[in-house]
Amino acid sequence: MLTLFHAPKSRSGTMVWLLEELGVPYERKIVDIRRGDGSGTRDSGNPHPHGKVPCLLHDGRRVFEIAAMTLYLTDLFPEKKLAPQVGDALRGEYLSWLAYRPGVLEPAMIMRRLNVKHIAGTMGWAEAGEVEETLNATLTGRQYLLGDQFCAADITLGGAINFMIAFKLMSETPVLKDYLARITGRPAFKRSMEIDGA
Repeated sequence: MLTLFHAPKSRSGTMVWLLEELGVPYERKIVDIRRGDGSGTRDSGNPHPHGKVPCLLHDGRRVFEIAAMTLYLTDLFPEKKLAPQVGDALRGEYLSWLAYRPGVLEPAMIMRRLNVKHIAGTMGWAEAGEVEETLNATLTGRQYLLGDQFCAADITLGGAINFMIAFKLMSETPVLKDYLARITGRPAFKRSMEIDGA
């Protein structure tokens, strides 16, 4: 049994989308979380070590952090073809994009929002403008992050891009606008928005 610990209108919406794309049975448990506006509290029923979301339980085993959960689920259900499997030529690029969201995109955009100057050579991520350039260059001439085939990285990284553009943390370009129209037009994305009340 898959149980997703979820808070509406949070990062865990990404996992709702992924689970809807996979089309596998799962249970959602709504938990309270501490929010950026000071509301909410840490929920004692949430198994995430920091009281955050998402967190997944699978037959009593805990998986947390979006990149790890995405990799876990796509490896658990390889027949759904949402990820290149071990040995596939695109596996390395897929793993790289999974790590890009928490390791590069989110820190860069948060530092931009907080008006913190990026110090090249000392930070483990790139400057926000460079991140935007990289994403635009990657998606120019491609339908999706890995080319013509939609994959789970389009959910995890693409979902973050969609959120950041909506909240004016990133610049919308024609390339990103077209990409987001493709991924958010998917039935599973629409179902996840309905589930989340968005």
